This record gives sequence, C-alpha cells and structure tokens, in this order.
Amino acid sequence: MEYSPILHSLHVVPSSHVKNKLFVFGIMLFFWVYMIYCCVGYRPTMSNLRYGTASRYENDAEADVQQSSFKASRDLLNNENDLDSRGDDRDEMRSEPKALDDNAMSGFLNESESKKLPEAIVIGVKKGGTRAMLEFLRLHPDVRAVREEPHFFDRNYDKGLEWYRELMPKSSEGQLTMEKTPSYYVTEEVPARIYNMSKNTKLIVVVRDPVTRAISDYTQVLSKKPDLPSFESLIFKNVSAGLIDTQRSAVQIGMYAKHLERWLQYFPPEQLLFVSGERLISDPAAEMARAQDFLGLRRVVTEKHFPFDPEKGFHCLQKPEEDSKPHCLGKSKGRTHPYIDPEVVQRLRDFYKPFNRKFYEMTGHDFGWD
Repeated sequence: MEYSPILHSLHVVPSSHVKNKLFVFGIMLFFWVYMIYCCVGYRPTMSNLRYGTASRYENDAEADVQQSSFKASRDLLNNENDLDSRGDDRDEMRSEPKALDDNAMSGFLNESESKKLPEAIVIGVKKGGTRAMLEFLRLHPDVRAVREEPHFFDRNYDKGLEWYRELMPKSSEGQLTMEKTPSYYVTEEVPARIYNMSKNTKLIVVVRDPVTRAISDYTQVLSKKPDLPSFESLIFKNVSAGLIDTQRSAVQIGMYAKHLERWLQYFPPEQLLFVSGERLISDPAAEMARAQDFLGLRRVVTEKHFPFDPEKGFHCLQKPEEDSKPHCLGKSKGRTHPYIDPEVVQRLRDFYKPFNRKFYEMTGHDFGWD
C-alpha cells in the first residue's frame, strides 16, 4: 500500500492530541479533588487550633491579673494592725465562662467588674474605731473596700491616680468602692487632694473621746516599745505646770475642730458623716444604719451581724449565711490601758474641752465627752 502523508496525518496527529488533553484533564481533576479534600478536612482542625490559642491567651491573661493583684496586696501589708487580706483579692477575681466562638476574647476583656476610684473614704481618726467601721461596712454586698490603708493622699500622692486605682478591688455597676486611712483627717494637704480627685467623695470620720483616744494611742506604741517613757512625760511639756505639748501627734489628733475647719473649706457638711466610736462599740447596728443611709445603701447590715464578745468587750462580725464562728478583730484591738494618774487625765480633759465644744457646734452633735 502506498504511503500517503494525508492519511498519516488524519490517523496519527488527532490521536496524540486527544491523549494530551485527557492527560492534562486528569492531572487537573486530581488536583481539584485533592484541594477539596484538604479544605474539608483542615477546616475543623483550624477552628480547634484557633479556639485553643484564644483559650490559652485568656488563661494566661487571667493568671497575670491574679499574680499582679496578689503582688499589689502583698506589697500593701504595711499596717501592723491590719488583718491578712491576701485572700480577699483572690476572691475578687471571678472566673468568666469561656465562649467557643470568635467573641471569646472580647467577652473576657469586657468583664462586668472593673477597678474604680473610691467614692467614699473613711478619713479618720486613728484609734477611733476606723478598723471596726470598715469591717462592718464590708459586710454589705454593695460595698467593695480595701482592707489595707493605701495612704495615697498623704504618703503616695506622687504615684498618681492610676496607681491608686489599681489598689482598689474590682466592683460592678451599683457597688460602692471604699478605702480607709485614718491619718487623712489630720494631714493638711489631703482635703484639697481628695477634692481634686472628686468633689463628690463622701467622707466618714470615726471620732472618740480625745483623752481616751490619746491613751489608746500611747498603749499601742507601748505594746511594741516597753521602754517607752511615761504617758505624762510625753504629753506634757511641764507636768507640774500642766503645759500640754501640742506638737505631739497624740495630742494634735484629738483637736478635732481644728482639723474639721480645713475639711469644710472643700466639702459641705452633708458630705461628712461623724460616727461615734463609743457608740460603734456599744450599739454598732445603730451607727451602721446611719452609715448605710449616708452612703445611699440599703439597710442590709443589722443587729444579726453583731454578736457580742464578752472577752473583748465589743461586738464581732457574723454573716448570717455562714456556719463558721463570728469573726472578731485581732489581738491588737481592745488592749488594757495602763494606769494614768487621774490628775493627768483631768488636765488633759480641761485642755480638750474648748475644742470639743466647738466640734459639737460644727457637727451639730454632742458626743458627751465632757
């Protein structure tokens, strides 16, 4: 048979062309199937990895917050009479349920609780009953308070308000943030500084018979320094002449009217509540009723919270829902006062009498110390 180029092209070339197309199509089909398989199998894996990363990030962030809070609480244990409150800061940290979607992180960052500057402060006075006042207020579910004394406005003001805010416990909407530092009341710069923070701050002053307060102050120092000179030698410039040393802080603190004049230059009387330290011991429920009204709180803390401790001579704290024993203040509270010559006590009373009377007029309340 004769060779024909035409017939050869008709038979061979079309066959090779079809094979090439089929080969390319097969390769493309294989890659498409492989890509679909990878996408279907990989998607759940990526979802799990993404959630796992977010979850680990949330857990790490929560651990950092707890560690920072614990460190701040530990560093603040500078008041020798304060109770150990490191557990309180941990109680403030509430674990939030973790979301299983892309909003998990935003939910963590937008917690309902936050740290706020205090809206009310117990500003004084030392040895007046401020610790009891704060502990009683902490029984209220709408109160969040720092147990330690921050001393921000008198010793740490240069550290700034953000440093101060970080010391506060977390609180939710409707809860009141508080702190107490008794030295605020007698420190000259403090009224203006608190006013600059917020002119609406509510102030609580727990006052006590200034003579008893001075002796209690001396008793506290004496318990740590047994070789301390006598009360008389510290209070008087000249014992025989009866000249009071007004430069002594133990004496100055009890001149309540003098300090109040400074506070009234910045805050109206209705923003200050004066609590009787004596009545806080004998009838804490009554004083707490006044305090809760003043702070705009419901009267939740009542007589049932204050079982009496005959050994200490004052009331303890008891939460009705707890089965544990009542919580009483530490051993440093309720010390027995040393013997003081009655003549010395009377001279000190005579010294304080004009200050007391002026204080009664300024507050509109006779505390009955004279």
